[in-house]
Amino acid sequence: GVFSMEGDIVNLPEMMELAKEFNCATMVDDAHSIGVLGENGRGTTEHFALEEEVDIVMGTFSKSFASIGGFIVGDEAIIHFVKHFSRPLIFSASPPPASVATCLASLDIIEKEPERRARLWEITRYMHQEFKSLGFDIGSTQTPIIPIVIGDDMKTFQFWKELRQNGLFTNPIVSPAVSPGGALIRTSYTAIHTDEQLERVLEVFKKVGTKYGLI
Repeated sequence: GVFSMEGDIVNLPEMMELAKEFNCATMVDDAHSIGVLGENGRGTTEHFALEEEVDIVMGTFSKSFASIGGFIVGDEAIIHFVKHFSRPLIFSASPPPASVATCLASLDIIEKEPERRARLWEITRYMHQEFKSLGFDIGSTQTPIIPIVIGDDMKTFQFWKELRQNGLFTNPIVSPAVSPGGALIRTSYTAIHTDEQLERVLEVFKKVGTKYGLI
């Protein structure tokens, strides 16, 4: 649904048209979409109003659910097949009760506190705008995952190190996680980031970006 490094959203309507044309089943990996996309946080399929069209949706409990494990959703026949033929499932244990409780509590928050999602998108729009105005290349991101494209692997690691020395936690991403020559600093945002924290992020990026000639 959402590409984990660059933050762009799959063109699901186009994919569905191709699936129909060639009689293919469709499966959406919504690991980075659940809780974020869609009016109710139901993910990519809700975002595009295609919940009844996609055959399989899978996701993780390690992102917006703040836990461990994952899920797969589909018709009864599909789930029956997975239960009996998926080796990872057959040889896995049940999740710990505490992890299940965390998932349920997170689901309650996603469903009952839409103001958190609204705040997240407010932050997202602001950071997109501010990074662009500073002159950074943020690629084609459409989500709270905002990459700062640098290109060179070594410069990316040096940039990341200076960000960390200035108190910012980010992720340096190089090939094969991205295409060769497309190394980037991955930043991501939550609904509880404060305005002061966001301004600090921009201040540090401006300082380090100027030093390395990115802006």
